[in-house]
Amino acid sequence: MAHDKKLNELEATAICGNDISSSCLYVSALSIGYAGQYAWVALLLVAGLLYLFRKIYGEVVGALPLNGGAYNVLLNTTSKSNASIAACLTILSYMATAVLSAGEAMNYLYLIAPIPHVPVLWATAGLLTFFLLLTSAGMSESAIVAVVIFVAHLAALTLLVGSGAWFVAQHGLTTLHLNYAQPVVGGSLAVALFLGFSAAMLGISGFESSANFVEEQAPGVFQKTLRNMWLVVSFFNPVIALLAVAVVPLATVGEHQETLLSYLGQQTGGPWLATVISVDAVTVLSGAVLTSFVGVSGLIKRMALDRIWPQFFLKENRRGANYIILAIFFGLSLSILVITQGELETLAGVYTISFLSVMAFFAIGNFLLKVKRGKLPRPVYAGVFSVFLALIGVLAGLYGNVQKNPGYLVVFLQYFIPAALIVYAMLERIAILNLVLAGATSFYEQFRRLAIRSQVSIRRLVHELNKQEFVYFTKGDNVANLNKVMTYVEENEFTNRLKIVMLLHADQIVPDELLTDLRVLDRAYPNIHLEFVSRPGTFGPETITSLSEEWQIPKNFMFIGSPGDKFPYQISELGGVRLII
Repeated sequence: MAHDKKLNELEATAICGNDISSSCLYVSALSIGYAGQYAWVALLLVAGLLYLFRKIYGEVVGALPLNGGAYNVLLNTTSKSNASIAACLTILSYMATAVLSAGEAMNYLYLIAPIPHVPVLWATAGLLTFFLLLTSAGMSESAIVAVVIFVAHLAALTLLVGSGAWFVAQHGLTTLHLNYAQPVVGGSLAVALFLGFSAAMLGISGFESSANFVEEQAPGVFQKTLRNMWLVVSFFNPVIALLAVAVVPLATVGEHQETLLSYLGQQTGGPWLATVISVDAVTVLSGAVLTSFVGVSGLIKRMALDRIWPQFFLKENRRGANYIILAIFFGLSLSILVITQGELETLAGVYTISFLSVMAFFAIGNFLLKVKRGKLPRPVYAGVFSVFLALIGVLAGLYGNVQKNPGYLVVFLQYFIPAALIVYAMLERIAILNLVLAGATSFYEQFRRLAIRSQVSIRRLVHELNKQEFVYFTKGDNVANLNKVMTYVEENEFTNRLKIVMLLHADQIVPDELLTDLRVLDRAYPNIHLEFVSRPGTFGPETITSLSEEWQIPKNFMFIGSPGDKFPYQISELGGVRLII
């Protein structure tokens, strides 16, 4: 997503808020299905957990204000392979939310304007196709459109809450008393709350969205988006669930699970309110589908630039859209729609497992940031105990979703395992190519010409991968830190060329110890050609840009050590330079 002007608080909140607030349209029904009359309590517990994650996200993204979410923090605190696993989970989360949102949008649409002889499943596929064409034409989220949808959505939810409160005031609490007289789901309050809590975790899906476009936000806005998203879901989700229990008999909730809010509007305000809620639902859920297409395109493009995904993913059409990424995402989304048959609970289960895993990785990334990047300045600090408590809460929700229906995990693994294997193969493709080369050589005598062609092709491919040069900026690091740099490059990157660059101030000279250490490392790592470059200059964004253009080396292939609290620049100002020690 590109913006000439940085997004203000309302614009940024609207873009990510449309994603997380769209869950208000279906999470109440899901949580009531598992926690019954105590669903609103389960949703309050989820709001408490989300409060802990406000500081976790705030600390991580405040210290590393770069796009990419969990992928970015793990890339800058651990290895590429770990970061790639988090990215695969994020991609799967985008897939599930696209299908879930599209399916729910069509369910609400059919309440007001059913399409004759067209099943909801086919209509869902049609909506996904529409957004494939739209994003392929170069359209992404418009901040103005996002604001209009978000404000209208909040107005519709507020109208529904007001109508529900008025209905209860006029008709009393008879339905509420009858519902609380029903047996507790699961046989005990603890079981009901645990299962309801697990299902209600779907209500915070999309909280990570703001971290994926933090570079486009004005300074200080990111923290406010976290606060605003927390306020929206912490108010509307429990209140709507409580109103539903006060208005609708529990026995009938299941009949209207996919469109409960419209049914609630019908009961409290009449057909006009049901229509308003349905129109709002179609609009905001369609916006969430668009967010999925745009978000996954940006994430996979970032991974392709880091040479995790194939480079042909970067191909663009005349409108500047990465059409191969969009087409593959569309195909995968259709397949998950077919496998689940658009069933709300199954889609929600796969979605919840995906994004809860991403949130767990974010909590783990916070721990790693404290340990490995402790000197980085950060606007907020999440206490170790609160991070641990948040991680336990997410893992409990993850376990609850798998325990209540193991079939969700099966569908999840059907997509996650192949994606993880492909990423692993891409990360280890040098070794795989060498293995193929060895196999081709062993058949040399029988298939001489074929073997020669294979060897030449594979050697050419390996050479193309290895010739990419990388850069590390040193301030005169000791040999231990330089050895960490060499180890990181050898284990995580496809290259045999590394420049060690030292920028010298006036009258500064290169320490003899550094030159000695580099000669030792050059002998210790014979597979990496080490080149030392020293030149006058000051480290900063302009120098990085200048060297990147001069040497034709992308900025995300340049590394630095973790800066201290007196570092004069934000990490986001460095254009994607990575922290590796």
